[in-house]
Amino acid sequence: MNSSHPIDPGIRTDIEARLSAIEAEFGVSVLYACESGSRGWGFASPDSDYDVRFIYAHPLSWYLQVSDQRDVIEVPISGELDINGWELRKALGLLKKGNATLIEWLDSPLVYRADSDFIAAMRHAVQQTHQAERSFHHYVHMARKNYREYLQGDTVRLKKYLYVLRPLLATLWIEQGRGVAPMRFQQLVDVIVTDPALRDAIDQLLTIKRAAMESEYGRPLPIINAFIDAELTRLESVLLPVPHHTDFSILDRLLMDTVFRLDTSRTRSGSCRIA
Repeated sequence: MNSSHPIDPGIRTDIEARLSAIEAEFGVSVLYACESGSRGWGFASPDSDYDVRFIYAHPLSWYLQVSDQRDVIEVPISGELDINGWELRKALGLLKKGNATLIEWLDSPLVYRADSDFIAAMRHAVQQTHQAERSFHHYVHMARKNYREYLQGDTVRLKKYLYVLRPLLATLWIEQGRGVAPMRFQQLVDVIVTDPALRDAIDQLLTIKRAAMESEYGRPLPIINAFIDAELTRLESVLLPVPHHTDFSILDRLLMDTVFRLDTSRTRSGSCRIA
């Protein structure tokens, strides 16, 4: 197990049981479930929550109704577990809009449930439909907003540095033409950060974050602040990546193929439900 992505085995068992309970209660199939927050990024604190996100599909009959249906499942937060999911058609619609959060889910190093055919098709669809300009805008906006809101005082919450650095490094990844930005913070650092002093400062910050509580405060970190200031200023004059024509029909096929495949499987097992 990678120490930068810790997960308690008992918690994993509990999460898997809760996903099965969701399937039974709502009559859905969970296609994919993962960690979406700091545990997936690789800088969880000892008291970090488990942010479980999943994609699910209904039986075929649900997709053949005229009226719109609810397309999210939100489970009340219980202790350190935060679990909710998006319906398949909603998820694919967000992917068509270039939703960077969904793209991150699909690259999470912590996976609780994965339909192998579905996840392979989804990751292929991400590569085929990635809209660099939208991801660039998402990440640079997030970096600027978090920097402005959280890192301007004489003392700051140290975890917030990582909530600025991660989207900033993802922006630089995309600016350099490297394609879809990875979810793992360490992978971004290894490729993008070349200055030894900055690298040392980030390594020290990660050590503190992984050992401290979520609310840990400290003095501003000059080397990291200088890097953030310089890059955000420079990015103000950088043009967004040029949009290109994208064929989104792959998403329609993915929806149909997945729903029909699951329906066939339910029929053969004798467990087909009417929504």
